[in-house]
Amino acid sequence: MMQPRIRKLTGTVVLLVFLMVYVGAVAAVAAGRITIAAPWAQLTFFVLAGLLWVIPAGLLIGWMQRPDR
Repeated sequence: MMQPRIRKLTGTVVLLVFLMVYVGAVAAVAAGRITIAAPWAQLTFFVLAGLLWVIPAGLLIGWMQRPDR
């Protein structure tokens, strides 16, 4: 059992590390081959990349807010 304060601290650190890695990966892809793709492919990529991080972040925040048993 994790205390709520420790769980929130752990979740915050994991979330920050995840976002840094995610942004780096998306930036690497965006600076590479996506620049020569069709405009509709670029739009699709950036919309998906801009929204996709919400799913794992939401799951992590749900875990952080979970009540103790």
